[in-house]
Amino acid sequence: MRKIKVNLGVRSYNILIGRGILNNLSRQLQKLNLGTDAYIITNAWLKNKYGVILRKALSRGGFNAHFKIVLDSEKSKSLETASLVISDLARFDNKKKVFIIAFGGGVIGDLSGFVASVYKRGVSYVQVPTTLLAQVDSSIGGKTAVDLVLGKNLVGAFYQPRLVFAEINFLKSLNKKQLASGLAEVIKYAIIKDRKLFNFLENKYQAVLKGDEKALESIVSACSSIKAGIVSKDELEVLGLRTILNFGHTIGHAIEAASGYKGYNHGQAVALGMVVAVEISRKLGLINLNIAKRIEKLIKLYGLPVKLKGVTINKIIDAHYHDKKFVGKENKFVLITGVGSPKIVRNVKLDLIKEAVRKVV
Repeated sequence: MRKIKVNLGVRSYNILIGRGILNNLSRQLQKLNLGTDAYIITNAWLKNKYGVILRKALSRGGFNAHFKIVLDSEKSKSLETASLVISDLARFDNKKKVFIIAFGGGVIGDLSGFVASVYKRGVSYVQVPTTLLAQVDSSIGGKTAVDLVLGKNLVGAFYQPRLVFAEINFLKSLNKKQLASGLAEVIKYAIIKDRKLFNFLENKYQAVLKGDEKALESIVSACSSIKAGIVSKDELEVLGLRTILNFGHTIGHAIEAASGYKGYNHGQAVALGMVVAVEISRKLGLINLNIAKRIEKLIKLYGLPVKLKGVTINKIIDAHYHDKKFVGKENKFVLITGVGSPKIVRNVKLDLIKEAVRKVV
């Protein structure tokens, strides 16, 4: 079991990564002294497949388990769903020492973290991510949120988990589309921070796409280490360091919102957003055509889209104005000067953004 620490003083926590480590979960929870009653937010499919196993793993440490089922959809990241969950949690939390377990992918993790941050002004929660996207990215760093119709993640808080527990064996249940969605975030990390990881993805794509456990464990560890290091230095994104993690997300989130969160999942939208960010970088003279082609080739290699259907440029542009990185009329894009070299650029001209978006539409 690999251990990576997110250093945040008294709010520090570990990311534990390994294969066949679920039976160790209760021991790790006992060390944290969170309480005795686990309120587990998950979806119906995960509960049916892993609910009995998870309950047994928790009971070994004397923990009670209560499952709360929400829809396996971006629609679950809403104020309405959060309100329903909080009401159910309040009914469950009667003479109990309760803590929350987010058992699922990015949607479950974001919703659970948001609920944990506002219920009783904050209760402890643990991330047990079951998708590659959640294991490499969304479960780490304490960004919690729900969506509004106008845009993604507009209501939320920074609220750190007490533990991230990444069981690689959960990834066996992912289909090709789910695996590819997570790989979009992996590619993001490689582009902004890790040339070695980029080369690994180019050379070992067959093993990765087959779901080779050793390859996936290496990927999860590499990305977790990168994010833990960045979050430890810039938790609240005030220094600009954490901003680079938004590479591909400005237009990616706009594509999700413009499409009504249908047709393109988060990873696919981020892949398209990365193509746009790379095109803006190229048009600004920050990278050459060869680098742009190499990145686009890698995105395609992992079955991710580089072209968009069914969404107009105008809808994407309208949606991108609701990006959280806008300050007044000033936009902020994460671009690159090379593989492993991010650059934050403000006030990118609208005509240039439209030209770059046109490349994927």
